Amino acid sequence: MNTQLMGERIRARRKELKIRQAALGKMVGVSNVAISQWERSETEPNGENLLALAKALQCSPDYLLKGEDSLSNIAYHSRHDPRGSYPLISWVSAGCWMEAVEPYHKRAIDNWYDTTVDCSEDSFWLDVKGDSMTAPAGLSIPEGMIILVDPEVEPRNGKLVVAKLEGEN
Repeated sequence: MNTQLMGERIRARRKELKIRQAALGKMVGVSNVAISQWERSETEPNGENLLALAKALQCSPDYLLKGEDSLSNIAYHSRHDPRGSYPLISWVSAGCWMEAVEPYHKRAIDNWYDTTVDCSEDSFWLDVKGDSMTAPAGLSIPEGMIILVDPEVEPRNGKLVVAKLEGEN
């Protein structure tokens, strides 16, 4: 019999999959506070929440409940292998990304998106506004697209960059 608590299994599985509490909460449809309470075994998920949690953690509900269902007999085929989750921030915050003071507090951001790309921990997502990134030929990023920006990458000739013009937000 497995003596590990359900909360310990939830936390271990989340860590193994490299998912943040806030991102897991979004996947399950609950707050990150609920995820935290489950991991500390203060409360337990049940019903639809248990099913959604098992799906998000790529395991069976029985594994979460009893720890008896072996993960080795579960086959999960993902279309992508997420490398990390990054915040969607405003253009105003993005304009100060290289300042000495952090322009935004990560805990205060509600929208986090996964990526399959290896990038720095300072990376973030931006919602494209206007047509400045739309080109008549070649690579074009239309308004409304969400792009991943890695401020640690050096600009290179022929590649797209996000630049802040002096005197603008």
